[in-house]
Amino acid sequence: MSKAMTMLYEVYDGLYVNLTNRCSCRCTFCLRSQGESVCGSDSLWLEREPTFEEVRDEFAKFDMSRYGEVVFCGFGEPTEAWEVLKPVAAYVKETYGLPVRVNTNGQGSLICDRDIAPEFAGIVDAVSISLNTPSPERYAELTRSRFGEEAFPAMLDFARKVSRYVPEVTMTTVETTLTPEEEAACQTICDDLGVSYRIRRWVEQGKITK
Repeated sequence: MSKAMTMLYEVYDGLYVNLTNRCSCRCTFCLRSQGESVCGSDSLWLEREPTFEEVRDEFAKFDMSRYGEVVFCGFGEPTEAWEVLKPVAAYVKETYGLPVRVNTNGQGSLICDRDIAPEFAGIVDAVSISLNTPSPERYAELTRSRFGEEAFPAMLDFARKVSRYVPEVTMTTVETTLTPEEEAACQTICDDLGVSYRIRRWVEQGKITK
């Protein structure tokens, strides 16, 4: 495993932010088990976690007019670095006026040991949460979260709460991994929470499909 300080990398028309390699889960399907990079980026395994100032200064190396959004999504759970994510997101909004999205496992409040949903207000425009399955038992098997049985209900609770502060909240599963009946159950969960449901395309090794 090679390590670098790849803080920002491109995926289609988005600029992605890689803040941490820490994660509360050890998902059986994790992209990290397939390689070290995404979409031709340098290794996303970090030598260490960057500071706010380091990430802020990294943006100056990119032509920000080329991007449609900034997405917090790297080789770790973004909310593990929540205290850096917040000022970076605020900086992006204030400096570039770009939409900000956070891709998360939804366990941030457990990770931070407090309800962080209100802290998204004004700095994040969209949140994408990995639902994975409608079954709490199957969720535990797939994600292997360090929070055990707490993880699934906490993730749903976070989705409900963060939708009060963020304009667009979507929960996702991956195509071909669920039966039509399971997908219908996921839709019902999202309807009850008041958030959107999206079935994502499969991710190939080193490549994110739209």
